[in-house]
Amino acid sequence: MRSRLAGPVEYTLPLGEVGIDMNSLLEQKIKLEFSGDIHCVNCGRKTKKSFNQGHCFPCLQTLAQCDSCIIHPEKCHFDQGTCREPGWGERHCMQDHIVYLANSSGLKVGITRATQVPTRWIDQGATQALAIFRVRTRLQSGVLEMIFKQHVADKTNWREMLKGTPEELDMKAKSIELTEKCRSEIAELKERFGFFAISVLTGIETVEIAYPVVRYLEKINSFNFDKDPVVEGTLLGVKGQYLIFDTGVINMRRFSGYDVEVSS
Repeated sequence: MRSRLAGPVEYTLPLGEVGIDMNSLLEQKIKLEFSGDIHCVNCGRKTKKSFNQGHCFPCLQTLAQCDSCIIHPEKCHFDQGTCREPGWGERHCMQDHIVYLANSSGLKVGITRATQVPTRWIDQGATQALAIFRVRTRLQSGVLEMIFKQHVADKTNWREMLKGTPEELDMKAKSIELTEKCRSEIAELKERFGFFAISVLTGIETVEIAYPVVRYLEKINSFNFDKDPVVEGTLLGVKGQYLIFDTGVINMRRFSGYDVEVSS
């Protein structure tokens, strides 16, 4: 789903050439029906199984965006000359990245390209987010994240995220505390990559994010188009990349490339 930071976040579900305003469907009964057809989001090839959020197997094997270093940025190998697609790597990995703290199911650390702020935070269902460092490459952001992971989580508990709004945190205080704990390791990174490669961000305010949710569920039941092609119920909210129905939730990003019809 496409999103725009507003009060609350505005969501659009793209279906072919059409975009559906999901906020306007809150508290309405709707049905999502999967036709059984899956097309690769990269090459358009029809495929029986989707990999890595919408790719066919050949694209999974050849695209840089499907390489394992995307999940583990500290393993970025662009500088070794072994990137699957050097041009793609230049545009996506050899660009400024932000290391941030977010409050989604609790405090976590994460990274994203500078151009993906605040989209990345919204996709994770964060209610608060604070950019704390700017670095010059994806590799540098991944190494810095690894240091912070010794003290704070790096993943969102999606079930907890979908059960409600987490307790508000003093994000600036958390940032100062974490940076102080990692001071010596950060100094070593500056020696490794160069003093100006890693910059502390100052004067940045915490971003507060509200989502279009009428009511959260006490028990989370997750839908899967591969097991049940029909998902229906009253839409209670949208958070992260999830649609929240009174009958359960579904991660729409997981089913990128699936041919789905929406009806009321």
